Amino acid sequence: MAKPVIASALPLPSSSNSSSPPHSPNSPSAATLPVSGDRIELMQTFVRIVEAGSLSAAAAQLGTTQPTVSRRLQTLERSLGVRLLNRSTHAMRLTDDGERCFERARELLANWAAFESDVRGVSDEPEGVLRVVAPHAFGQERLVRPLAEYLRRYPRMSVEWLLHDDSAIEDFIAAGIDCAIQVGEVTDSALVAIRLGEVPRILVAAPSVLAGRPCPDDTADLADLPWLALRTYYRKDILLRHVHSGEERRIAITPRLSTDSLYALRSAALEGLGVAVGSAWVLADDLAAGRLLHLTPQWRAAPLPVCLVYPYARFYPARLRRFVEVMRHAVPGVVVG
Repeated sequence: MAKPVIASALPLPSSSNSSSPPHSPNSPSAATLPVSGDRIELMQTFVRIVEAGSLSAAAAQLGTTQPTVSRRLQTLERSLGVRLLNRSTHAMRLTDDGERCFERARELLANWAAFESDVRGVSDEPEGVLRVVAPHAFGQERLVRPLAEYLRRYPRMSVEWLLHDDSAIEDFIAAGIDCAIQVGEVTDSALVAIRLGEVPRILVAAPSVLAGRPCPDDTADLADLPWLALRTYYRKDILLRHVHSGEERRIAITPRLSTDSLYALRSAALEGLGVAVGSAWVLADDLAAGRLLHLTPQWRAAPLPVCLVYPYARFYPARLRRFVEVMRHAVPGVVVG
């Protein structure tokens, strides 16, 4: 969440349930203790500590130092007159007061961000840093143009473009990730999944793999050929569907090479190591140049959906909302090939 612009600190009531406030008996009471920094920032830091799981992780995500994060937490604890976290060398645990504060702080921050957005209305322009995870091949080739459009449209934004072939994020908040572009079915029900398009997949091989035999037209002609596997989507078998009839056939394979990289799969196919099933857009130039042959053109693997995913929340910052808008408009034209 981007740091809100606020002219003065919002008053927060002190808890009446705490029996051991984190200041000494001789220190000023929580009601009179001067508090430096605005309390929205202090609450943002506290929430980020809890969500990230440690002070050091929160500091990295906030772009500051661990001592600064620790001071903010202590300031918030003094201002509220309660201890929020019990910390040791090996663990960090919310206190009962911390549990209550965490839930209320998240709600307050979401409401404040929504309030800012409503006040700014259509003039709300995103600013700050957006952190996105995308697959290597897609992120290097097809998605850079839509990304450039986003950055040109919103000059106050910057993007951390993180490429991982396994783009399934276990915990977006702890990892400090705003969203991910995922190729393949989304199975996590805790995520919002916006379908951007789908990628056709075809069978290819180098001419040397056929050793002078005619190019296969039917799946039965594939049985004796060597195979390559893209472990992300198929390993020991591949389901093929007829383009016109919709008939499906599952082909058992014994791959000579397995990889999790679409680029490595293409390179291995060009070396003549076997039949590969890959995204049509990656293989188009090699097919046109005759370096690869399109096998069984009437039989294809099911196309892969391309989705933009992010966690459910009561409010989404402008940087994410605008990114979704750009991707929904631009990506369908670049995923086919």
